[in-house]
Amino acid sequence: MVIGQIVIRQWHERLPFALLGYRTTVRTLVVATPYLLVYGTEPVIHAEVEIPSIRIIAEAEIDDDEWVKTRLEQLSLIDEKRLAAVCHGQLYQKRMARAYNKNVRPRKFEVGQMVLKRILPHQAEAKGKFAPNWQGPFIVTRVLPNGALYLTDIEGKCVDMAINSDAVKRYYV
Repeated sequence: MVIGQIVIRQWHERLPFALLGYRTTVRTLVVATPYLLVYGTEPVIHAEVEIPSIRIIAEAEIDDDEWVKTRLEQLSLIDEKRLAAVCHGQLYQKRMARAYNKNVRPRKFEVGQMVLKRILPHQAEAKGKFAPNWQGPFIVTRVLPNGALYLTDIEGKCVDMAINSDAVKRYYV
């Protein structure tokens, strides 16, 4: 596999390290690591085993009964941590929706307006990159509450299906 200019060989040997990095990185959305949400405790990184940290020294000095007791306390708090992660996720989604909706301008169409319909790449009318992107004009015959439109062409022939208002723009004569 080539990433930039670096050729990676034996990627299957490096995969566990990449997964460890992915699972132990704090996510912005939930303000926690995936490892913490699954196991209820922060992972012991390989460097902490080689050069003991305060946490490793403290765990090494306690006896098994105390370690089991603290581990059970950590596991009893995991539901609270997961709930907090869900709350953070919902707040994050609301912030993202608010930021997106700030730039969205809703478009209202009325019966009798003239519009152009976008030619999508999968349609038969799409002839290549130099072909027009819009076809029409069409007349709006019916507006559905969810933003879909029924159109007729200038001769009065109805279009078979409803068209999403995102694929339509006003036509100015």
